[in-house]
Amino acid sequence: MQDGPDHLLYRIADALVMSYMPLVEQIDHQVDQIEDQVFDNPTRNTVEQIFSLKRILLSMRRIILPQREVFNKLARDDYRVIDKKDRVFFRDIYDHLVRLHDINENLRDLVSGTMDTYLSVINNRMNEVMKALAIITSFFMPITFVTGFFGMNFFEPVAGLVGWTSLQVFEVTMGVMLGLPILMYFWMRKRMWV
Repeated sequence: MQDGPDHLLYRIADALVMSYMPLVEQIDHQVDQIEDQVFDNPTRNTVEQIFSLKRILLSMRRIILPQREVFNKLARDDYRVIDKKDRVFFRDIYDHLVRLHDINENLRDLVSGTMDTYLSVINNRMNEVMKALAIITSFFMPITFVTGFFGMNFFEPVAGLVGWTSLQVFEVTMGVMLGLPILMYFWMRKRMWV
């Protein structure tokens, strides 16, 4: 206490502000891990981690921003309780708070970018699934049409196919049903859809 209460305030405030640095480094490390996870194996837990980090960063912002202004005033304004030689220390705390605020804003941008990346990766995966389902559906559509159109009994004579035996009609129908998806596959492959 020989330096005065203003210096004691500086020491306490400096210790508090510096205690945020390891937390910020830990959050930065978590953001890096989540970014890697987004590309490797994004899960529902990934989204929860992203939102958790967003909440933490928002809480930190709410704490840091007002304190920054307080220490700016303590460093620049003329208060009788603060010795002029100690103002430089409060300016130091103010600089630390400005730095913390800037880091916090950068981390918030990174977390928002990570969320956008997560949504893009999930949308791309969903598009791949939809593409596969559309291809499978297109393979079975002609078969469904043919079986619906030729939904007949092969053991009875068919109008217009006089002279054909039931076995011949069955073989032609099966050939068409198997041939159409194969032709469609090669056509889709030629268009680079598959």
